Amino acid sequence: MYQRVNFSDFAQAFVVHGRKNHFSYWGLRSLFDYLEEQEQDAGEEMELNAIALCCDFVEYESFEEFQEDHPSIGSMEALRDKTVVLEFPGGLIVRRFKNPY
Repeated sequence: MYQRVNFSDFAQAFVVHGRKNHFSYWGLRSLFDYLEEQEQDAGEEMELNAIALCCDFVEYESFEEFQEDHPSIGSMEALRDKTVVLEFPGGLIVRRFKNPY
């Protein structure tokens, strides 16, 4: 059984699971918009699992901050070639990937 959620419901799921500070407002908004688009493109509904999303996506204030964790990725283009990157004013969200280095 699935329930359609709006952005407010989506954000509340993170609060309920003790993850309200995992993403900024704009990061969370960007992630919500991305996931809605993925649902529409695939024609399938997704399960809302706030904890899994916190494990799968990480927010950074800048590409430079991202590079502190992944110095082998030299450019945004290289990062986009490896994974999903959601850019928004004040930061970016990156889908976690295995770094072979």
